[in-house]
Amino acid sequence: MVDKRHDISERLSAIAEEIADLALESLRDSIEAGETKSSDEEKRLTRARRAVEKAAHLLGSDL
Repeated sequence: MVDKRHDISERLSAIAEEIADLALESLRDSIEAGETKSSDEEKRLTRARRAVEKAAHLLGSDL
């Protein structure tokens, strides 16, 4: 059971990194378009990344 939780936690951490990359790409696109605020897409991606990081942490704790 512990190994499965650890594996899922590791995969979620990798997914969180991918989401962070997407958020940075979205932010970069907004800056290049001359926007001064973060886009709604970047904000959603950041919220999703935080949720995935939280899930990874919860699964990885107490192992």
